[in-house]
Amino acid sequence: MRRLHLIGRLAARDARRHPAQSVLLLVVMTASMAILALGLMLHGLTNQPYQQTRTATAGPDIVLSFLNGPHDAGLRVEHAEFLHTFHVRGVISHGGPYPVSWPVLRSGGLRAGVMAEGRDPTAAMIDQPKLTAGTWIRPGGVVVERTFAEALNLAVGDEITLNHRSFHVDGIAVTAADAAYPNADFATFGGPFAHPGLIWVTRTTAQSFATRPMPLSYLAYLKLAHPGNASAFKSAHTSTDKGAPGVWTWQDIETVDGRLIRNERLALLVGSWLLALLAVASVAVLVAGRLADQTRRVGILKAIGGTPRLIAVVLLAEHLGLALIGAAAGLAVGWSTAPLLGTAGAALIGTASTPTISVSDVAIVIAVALLVALAATLVPAIRSARTSTVDALADSSRRPKRRPILLAISRRLPVTMLLGLRLVARRPRRALLSATSVLITTTTLVAALTVKAHQPQQLNPGLSSLPDPRTAAINEVLGAITLVLVILAAINAVFIASTTAADARRALAIARALGATRSQISASIIAAELLPALPASILGIPAGIALVHAVGHGTRQTTPPTLWLLGAVACTLIAIAVLTLIPARLSARRPIAGVLQAELA
Repeated sequence: MRRLHLIGRLAARDARRHPAQSVLLLVVMTASMAILALGLMLHGLTNQPYQQTRTATAGPDIVLSFLNGPHDAGLRVEHAEFLHTFHVRGVISHGGPYPVSWPVLRSGGLRAGVMAEGRDPTAAMIDQPKLTAGTWIRPGGVVVERTFAEALNLAVGDEITLNHRSFHVDGIAVTAADAAYPNADFATFGGPFAHPGLIWVTRTTAQSFATRPMPLSYLAYLKLAHPGNASAFKSAHTSTDKGAPGVWTWQDIETVDGRLIRNERLALLVGSWLLALLAVASVAVLVAGRLADQTRRVGILKAIGGTPRLIAVVLLAEHLGLALIGAAAGLAVGWSTAPLLGTAGAALIGTASTPTISVSDVAIVIAVALLVALAATLVPAIRSARTSTVDALADSSRRPKRRPILLAISRRLPVTMLLGLRLVARRPRRALLSATSVLITTTTLVAALTVKAHQPQQLNPGLSSLPDPRTAAINEVLGAITLVLVILAAINAVFIASTTAADARRALAIARALGATRSQISASIIAAELLPALPASILGIPAGIALVHAVGHGTRQTTPPTLWLLGAVACTLIAIAVLTLIPARLSARRPIAGVLQAELA
């Protein structure tokens, strides 16, 4: 117990002596563990809003669709196979068939193709859309699906035109019988439009929009005695014959509507692992900086009787304790943020179920936090504990190996690059960690640009360009992850530059004594940061594209324009140079005599 008490006191005292580094480590851990916890908590939140909407709207178990082509004869709803499905075994009731036409909607200078479903003014027993504003359809009016209404900025009472005929918006509603915009065409394959919106009109109005190039299509809804058998029903009654109706289950619609949250969860999980890798690099840099300052302290502890094991445990205990606090804070942040990302959105009503986190999720978050701290701390702690007492008290830096090839190359370099290369050679592990941080940041930036380039540039081809609600939320998640990574990478770059300058203060002071100017000293520290950053940022381009390709399960992705990629690399390098400038200038302004006297003391 005395030994544990001693270890705890030494670790706590060291954390208090370096508050800025302790806070940074805590922030890094909290951010990465919060995003990991978010990804774990979002699992299972996708079906609850749909089930609430399905209950409120008497959603169907099966959707039947019959799409007429331009050369079909028009009224083919009497197709024997289409009507026969109403009376097969397992079907207890049906709704429809309802006529569907394909007019062009105009509102406020915008044009969009729509799927106009003809309905009765009275409430239906199966699939009665739930109004969120206004009233149900009347002659001369329409009801607009809520996601589509938000894309067009429509409200109750607005005037629109359908094929140049004026209508007013009677209501805004949601449904569980069809996927939300822009996927409302998944059961009808879009008809003549790509990504049409869904509106409800009277049967007479829907039939009036039918033309020979765009004849009527039909939708019908079935209720099964056992809704869980919907997939088996679909398999038994799906036919590839020409003229056979399409069969869709409520699970198909749920999958389409829940895809947004699943994509958010996947982005969060990938982002959390990227943050964890960046955390390893950040913690390792912090540990290296601390050990550089604590080398003499380690020597003192060993001189007064501290064993190598005790010293290693003290160094590990401090960072593992901060990792545990960061994991707890990350779980709390994830718990409070999960409901914001798991909301139903405009497509559905109700809210996602209260986020739950299992014991296994807590264990995963804590284990990852401890592994991150252990991976970053173990090697430096053991190396520091094994340092001899004399070397630790002398606090000498690693000297670069003098290889003939490097010496031949360095003779031809300008002073700035020569000093920068020497700083990199003094601490190759630190340079590798710096390169890792830049690689992770550039990979994330390129991945975000790749996702942006892959998103459809025009959701409503041939008509007015409309916003895509599918990409808004995923862009927010990617933006948040990228922002957190960039901030942490920026802080990391500042600490690496400060640690490099502090570690090399004697060597740089000697260089100034031999004739190097302050500008050359500052530029050499910046060069020491840019030398490993340049290949890392270039490598981040294929890494980011490959990451999106892997997350997209091998689907074909759109490569961002070359200017975007070059701009990401250039901005990364410029940001590193700017962030390194302040500690570099501060280091260059230190008096030469004061630095050399302090080193000799």
